[in-house]
Amino acid sequence: MTEQLPKRSTLELRQKHIGPSCKLFYRKDPIKIVRGKGQFLFDENDQAYLDCINNVAHVGHCHPHVVEAGQKQMEILNTNSRFLHDNLVLYAKRICQKFPEKLSVAYLVNSGSEANDLALRLAYQHTGNKNVITLDHAYHGHVISQIDISPYKFNKPGGAGCVETTFVAPVPDVYRGKYRDCDHPDQDMGELYAREVDELISKMKGGPAAFIAESFQSCGGQIIFPKSYLRHVYQRVHDAGGLVIADEVQVGFGRAGSHMWAFQTYGDDVVPDIVTIAKPMGNGHPVGAVITTPEVAASFGATGVEYFNTYGGNPVSCAIASAVLDVIENEKLMEHAVKIGKILIEGGHKLAEKYEIVGDVRGHGMFFGIDLVKERKTREPNTAAAVHILARLKQDRILLQSDGPHDNVLKFKSPLVFNEENAKTLLDALDRIMAEVSV
Repeated sequence: MTEQLPKRSTLELRQKHIGPSCKLFYRKDPIKIVRGKGQFLFDENDQAYLDCINNVAHVGHCHPHVVEAGQKQMEILNTNSRFLHDNLVLYAKRICQKFPEKLSVAYLVNSGSEANDLALRLAYQHTGNKNVITLDHAYHGHVISQIDISPYKFNKPGGAGCVETTFVAPVPDVYRGKYRDCDHPDQDMGELYAREVDELISKMKGGPAAFIAESFQSCGGQIIFPKSYLRHVYQRVHDAGGLVIADEVQVGFGRAGSHMWAFQTYGDDVVPDIVTIAKPMGNGHPVGAVITTPEVAASFGATGVEYFNTYGGNPVSCAIASAVLDVIENEKLMEHAVKIGKILIEGGHKLAEKYEIVGDVRGHGMFFGIDLVKERKTREPNTAAAVHILARLKQDRILLQSDGPHDNVLKFKSPLVFNEENAKTLLDALDRIMAEVSV
């Protein structure tokens, strides 16, 4: 193993050789992480940090079963997926069995950005259209096709703005969105927000190719949609000849606890045409997939243009991805996510009883957020409080992020092995720090 550099040297080399747009967490005083285990990260001084940030290390950092699976396969073979190999077909069968029956064809890729890019290609080919409906504040990936449908990027300073084939619907955020629960107490909020999609479809030249949305919106501030929203929107898009894409890159693989995929939490009749998965799929190893129907796959194949991905679905990636499923199943991490999620959400509500800066507490399983406000009646976002809380948590060696259009939502996305003791540590720290902010 190469001798470890001093932290200052690591930072200097990064500043010299890594592009300046590649940002660090905690930019004023970045942390140098040298190893991870379970739900903890360790710096160069072997100080442990409780990790509430890494939804990629889904079953825990460096899980021994996952590491061993990768090592064993790497000792034997790793090659192009255009050769026959059992790992690819067995994993494809296994992952497709986790979805509703009609979603039975898989394309293996390397990342969420690749998965969403391919999903758009499938939709374009199947429908013959290029119009895409996306949600405000959404982020779907870093490649050009995804930047063009990600208001989280194109509407920010330096962004290029919205292209003519992208149509942005308001995110169905009933707390601080266009339509708020307090203003429409007796209405179906899902239907109210779905009408916005009708209006967008009516403005298109040609029909929609696709509606794409995370099943829970993460970058928009940990948003859980009204129960009926996706059902209404999926029907409208289908009626207009389009496909629906569920982006499960951040929220899939049992994070919801009650279901394997977040779209399933809205009802058995809410079934997309295409699902994209990645981040937690390999527990840190770069692997992703697009899951779709035989009909959509047949349309894509009818072009006559071969699709191949040099690394997507290679034997090592598939061995690792299968090992991740082993751990989720064998360690009952979905049941665990239900239990820990309940502790976190109940703890958040107790904080709301004590501190006026807590405007809203929302979540499902281990997808959890706290919306901080200056004043509850107006719901004015409290970005400064979020900045202070995150800095103080770092001093307590707890790593947490904020997000949302105002950067005021505390965003929890730890590995699923986060336990009761960890939840208590986080909630106790938030209690102490919110008391400082509220003085």
